[in-house]
Formats: sequence, structure tokens, C-alpha cells
Amino acid sequence: MAVVTRTEPPPRPPRRRRLLYRLRVLRHDPTAALGLILVVLLAYLVVAPLFAVLSDAFRLQYGDEVHAGQQPGEWTGYYLWRVFRSQISRLLFWEPLVNTLVVAVGTTLFALALGGGMAWLVTRTNVPGRRWLAGALVVPYMLPSWTFSLAWLTLFKNERAAGQAGFLQAQGIRTPDWLAYGPLPIVITLGLHYYPFVLLLVGNALRRIDVQLEDSARILGAPRRTVVRRIVIPLMLPALSSAVLLVVGRVLGTFGTPYVLGLPADYRVLSTGLFQSIRDRSTGVASVLATVIVIIGIVIVFTDMRLMREQRRFVTVGGKGAMDRVSDLRRWRWPACALGMAVFAVSVLVPVLTLLLSTVTRIPLNLSTFTLDFWIAEELPGAVGFPHGVLRGPELWEAAWNSLRIVGLASLICAVAGLLVGYVVVRGTAPRIAAFLRQVSFLPYLIPGIAFAAASLSLFAVARGPVPALYGTTFLLILVMAVTHLPYSSRSGIAAMMQLGREPEEAAQIAGASWWQRMRRIIFPIQKGALVTGIVLPFISGLKELSIVVMLTTTGTQLLTTLSIGLVDYGYTQLANGVVLMIALLSFTMTYLTQRLTRSSLASGLGG
Repeated sequence: MAVVTRTEPPPRPPRRRRLLYRLRVLRHDPTAALGLILVVLLAYLVVAPLFAVLSDAFRLQYGDEVHAGQQPGEWTGYYLWRVFRSQISRLLFWEPLVNTLVVAVGTTLFALALGGGMAWLVTRTNVPGRRWLAGALVVPYMLPSWTFSLAWLTLFKNERAAGQAGFLQAQGIRTPDWLAYGPLPIVITLGLHYYPFVLLLVGNALRRIDVQLEDSARILGAPRRTVVRRIVIPLMLPALSSAVLLVVGRVLGTFGTPYVLGLPADYRVLSTGLFQSIRDRSTGVASVLATVIVIIGIVIVFTDMRLMREQRRFVTVGGKGAMDRVSDLRRWRWPACALGMAVFAVSVLVPVLTLLLSTVTRIPLNLSTFTLDFWIAEELPGAVGFPHGVLRGPELWEAAWNSLRIVGLASLICAVAGLLVGYVVVRGTAPRIAAFLRQVSFLPYLIPGIAFAAASLSLFAVARGPVPALYGTTFLLILVMAVTHLPYSSRSGIAAMMQLGREPEEAAQIAGASWWQRMRRIIFPIQKGALVTGIVLPFISGLKELSIVVMLTTTGTQLLTTLSIGLVDYGYTQLANGVVLMIALLSFTMTYLTQRLTRSSLASGLGG
């Protein structure tokens, strides 16, 4: 007869021992705690601003109680009515919406035609110097977007806007308003800035198409038009769709160019209408406009992600040699090269030289009036807000120091945070935390810059609980710039950590190394490439950023970009051009150093 004995479970260790054990585990592997800290920070810095701006759209603001018949702080639909249904809704929303769509469609068509044509030239033909052209044609994106608009004003500005007359006006040729301001110049200048997106996306897609498919169709008797319509275009559709959505999303949130070229003709788009509402302290109206821009941006990016998933339907298999073959242009090789050089000249040389010459001539581009006063004069006659040359007074150097300091710190925070997000996502054992960090760290990419700036202003303009009001501080600028560039560094960090096995870290842990020692002596040194990229790329982008910071800077936190726009407001065109040239010089220098440091190229994959 078997005797069944009942074993008592071992006694639970005392609470103090359990707590000490968990603390020891946490000291050696604080990934879970780090994940919770990142969740809290990202929830407050990314998600909370969106809820704040949404709340402001539905809560009555001080000063509007007479019009709405409610008390401040109460839930209301007054701002929705004011933006969408009131007598001034046409000026507040519907006209800016139509203007935004006109600019977006026009810019997209212009960028597709120019970028697509140049992509075919440098990837599928034997045009001379195509490797050099592939790199040179990407340069326009390194310039601030409103560089082209300031160059346009220097050439075509008429008496409608204050300040120095344009070149044609100075020669006695009056340019019509439709040529100097409004949708046409905005579309052309934005198209010249954004066509490199199309060049890169379409060019890389063209290189992946197996030309054996085209050869097979021609052998079977298909004419060239049929080959393009039935083979090339369907295979290019995902890249073309991504290029279209990317350009539309960028145009939606851009501020500088519509402000410079639209303001004199009272041509408003959604971004400039949002800025004007905040300047007029119409917080509720601005919140509704910001919400609309956020929704449109999210829809655009999710549509792009859907199309990228569909791209797997267009995969082809072919030999590498077949994919690299190019068309022989024969006698058209040098005319095609001249066309590429002309595009480079129009999109880079002409704007830069126009700005440079305007800063050294009293009458625009008239070399007989050569002067260095706009650069080094101690006193400029008639100038009030900026009474000296660009290099003479403290304003430029203070703005440059603020830009380098704020953008540099934001880039450093962005790179470290991106690598830590990647570490928690890949190494963590909590799938919900990993999924939250992966999605929320990408969320700022879905939101146009000026809308995210408005959301951050809504959250941090006043004290909320233990967090003081941060408006007007460099700390707010650093936080917002770091968060808006986090999608790039976090994706870089996740990709880098997925390529790094656990073995080096586990060996160090067995040897007794603490978590901080493992991070400092293993993770950071191995991932220094991802860290450098995560620092330098946001730094380059941040130097020429305007949409994100234009509503957050004050007199004490002036940046180079906002200084330039401020000079445009004063009508000091030559001084504004000089500041933009300084930004372009910094951007070119940092881009060159980045490419040398990382041994990469913005046009990698193009031009053979």
C-alpha cells in the first residue's frame, strides 16, 4: 500500500529579501525600468501635446466668453463652428485649404516631372558625368527651403512688398503680382527644393527594375510606349506613390516659402493661417487648424505605409548585370548632360549666386553698385531693427550660438534616446512596452512640423502641475527639436540593436560588469556609427529648421532661421539673404563632414 506524503511548499522569503533581490536584478539588468521611464517621457512629450491641442480646440479660451456665451474652460463647439461654418470660415479655413491643395498638387507635379526625368537620366542612361550629377542634383535639399523664395524675391519683387526692389523692378521692368507672389512662385520654388525626394525614390526604384523584362517585351514586338505603360510604370508605382505622398506631406507642414511669397499677396495656406492665428492669440482656432493638419498628415503617412506593404507585389527577380545596363543616348549624350547641368544651375547655382550678389550690391545684381556694407557696415542708413551689417552686430553671432547650442544638444539627446529606445525594444522582455515605444517614437514623423510646434506650445505655454511654463526657454526648443527628430534616430537604433547579438553583453555580465559598464564599454562603442548618424543628421536638419521653431522662439532664443524670417518681416532683404547664406554654409559643411565621417552619400545607389 503506497503512502502519499504531502510536501509543504517552501516558505516565502521575507519581503525585505525579495525587495533586495529585485534591486540586485534591477542593478544588473534595468531594461524594464528604463523602458518604463521612456514610456512615461514619450507619453508626455509626444502624446500629451496632441491631447493638449485637441483639448484647446474644445475648451473655451479666455476672451471668447462674450462671443460663445459660455464660461472659460467649459466644453464648447464654438471653435469648430468658427472655423468651419461661420462667416469668416472662408478666410480662416476653406481658402487656405484650397490654396494648400493647389500648392501641394502643383509642387508634386513639378517635382515628379523634374525629379523623375533626372532620375531616369542618371540611372538608365550613359549621360557623361552621371555619378557627379547624381550627387549634385541632391544638393537643393541641403539648402533651407525658403532660400529659393528669397532668391525669387530678389529677382521679381515689386513695389507691393516693402524693402529693396527686385532686380527687374530696378531695371524698369515691373513684374506682375502673379509672377512675384502667390501660387506660381511658391510651386516653382518648393518644387526646386523637393524634387531630390523624387530623384532618390524613383532613381533607386529604376535601378531595381530588371531590364530583361523590357528586353523580352521588345523581342515579342511590343513598342516602347507599351513597354513603358505595361511594365515600367506598374513596377514604378510604389515608388511614385511614396514620392507623391512624401512631397505632399512636406508641403503641408512647410512654412517659410508660403510665408515669404504668399504674405505680400495675402495668399494663405494652412501652415501660415495656423501661424497667424497663434500670432493673433486665437488659441482655439489655431488648435482646430493644427488638429486638421495633424489628421491630414497621419492619413498621408498611413496611406504611404499601406502602399509600401503593397510593394511586395512588384518584386522582380533578375541578374545584377541585367539590372545595371543603361540606354545609349548616342548623339544626345552631351545635350542630356547639358540639361542635367542646367537643372543643377537653376536649383543651386542661380539661387545661391543671386543671394550672394544681392548682399554685395546696393541695387540688386548691379555690380556697379558693389558694396560690403550689408556684411560689415557699422551703421546702415534707414535701418531700424537691424542697423548694421550682418557680421558686425551681435545678433548674428547670438543666433548662431543659439542654433549650434540648441540644435547640438537636441541632436545628442535624440541620438542617445534613439539608441536606448532600440535597446529596450530589442532587448526588453515586455512586448507591450516595446510595441508602445516603437509606435510612439515614430509618431512625430506623422505630424507636420508646424502642427507639432503648435501642439507643444499648447502644452508648455502654461504651468501644468509640477511642470512649469517652458515657453521662451531654450529647454523647450531642445525638447521639441529632439522629439521631432526622434523617428529617425529611434529607427536607426532599433536597426542597429537588431544586428548586434546578445553574446558580448552576456559575456560581460558573467564577468561581473554592471549594466552601465556594459553600455559604456560594449554597446556604445559598437554602435558608435548609429550614434554618429543619429547626432549629425538631426543636426544638419535642425540647422535649417523653421516650421518647428518659428512659434517657439522669443527675443532671447533667436535662431538663425527665425532671424532670417524676422529680417524679411522688416523688409531687409539683403540682410536676410546674408543670414540664409550663413545657414547654407553651415549645412553644406556639416553634410560634407557627415559623408566623409560615415563614408556614405545622400545619392548612394544612383549614378552607377
